[in-house]
Amino acid sequence: MNFKHLHYFWVTAKAGGVVRAGEQLHITPQTLSSQIKLLEDRLGQRLFKKAGRSLELTAQGKVALAYAEEIFNLGHELEGAVRRARSQSPVLDFRVGVADSVAKSVAYRLLEPAMGLGQRVHLICSEGKLTDLLGQLALHRLDLVLADEPLSRRLNIKAFNHPLGRSSMSFFCAPALRASLKGRFPQSLDDAPMLLPGAAASVRQQWDAWVERHRIAPRVLAEFDDGALMNAFGRAGQGVFMGPAVFEEEICQQLGVDLLGRAPELFEEFYAISVERRITHPGVAAITEAARGRLGPAEPAGSTGPSNSPLPAARSFG
Repeated sequence: MNFKHLHYFWVTAKAGGVVRAGEQLHITPQTLSSQIKLLEDRLGQRLFKKAGRSLELTAQGKVALAYAEEIFNLGHELEGAVRRARSQSPVLDFRVGVADSVAKSVAYRLLEPAMGLGQRVHLICSEGKLTDLLGQLALHRLDLVLADEPLSRRLNIKAFNHPLGRSSMSFFCAPALRASLKGRFPQSLDDAPMLLPGAAASVRQQWDAWVERHRIAPRVLAEFDDGALMNAFGRAGQGVFMGPAVFEEEICQQLGVDLLGRAPELFEEFYAISVERRITHPGVAAITEAARGRLGPAEPAGSTGPSNSPLPAARSFG
């Protein structure tokens, strides 16, 4: 089998058509079609069928794609392992994508261990929507994606979830705003101005049930995909905001805000998603080992953890 032809088929299947695949491979659609035809002749099976103006995989094409995914993913792992082993390459490139639903302070703490390796690390970090980053991962343009949700089985991407752990959520606000709130937490949130993570954040899926369970109705003033922007609004006293409990002391110190209360029923889970089934990249290994030592263990989806209890009094770490 000519693996160049198999690679052309693989890229075309991922791109959804010969025109887009030809742009990625820098060859004409006619040349690409002829190369895929040679592969089909070699296998004795049609791999694509026309569906309007686009192409769809045949049943045999889906089988071939599954094998091609495994072949080229293993090839990428081999290339990376050999490249890292070369003594004449003192700098380790580490390409990471961070889902925009992950707070920047959390992303920094998760990535920090990779900078403490015994070799020089060149961190190349990008942020974006999780689906876009997973596409980059599938094309081996990223070594790792950090996310607050696992890779869905519904996505046709050959990658693996590595659970890093979870953190319950704490609530914070500026001292002046805290002085205006009435009652003990969480009842103090009733009719309080609230700043929430965007709809893509995993904790938002738990929020509605949590406020209903406690019979409170905060006034949601704003929603943010950018956690740093939400923190800036919270620091200015615009509203109460949430953050991972494992980082609450740092949040209080850096933003000059007070800890209002803790909600063990609300939590964020963090995942490292890579094309490696077995972690071999030193940067990925450093991140997963450090995170599992700092974050709580991951729990099955739907688990709410221990029941919430109010704090005797909110306290400041500032």
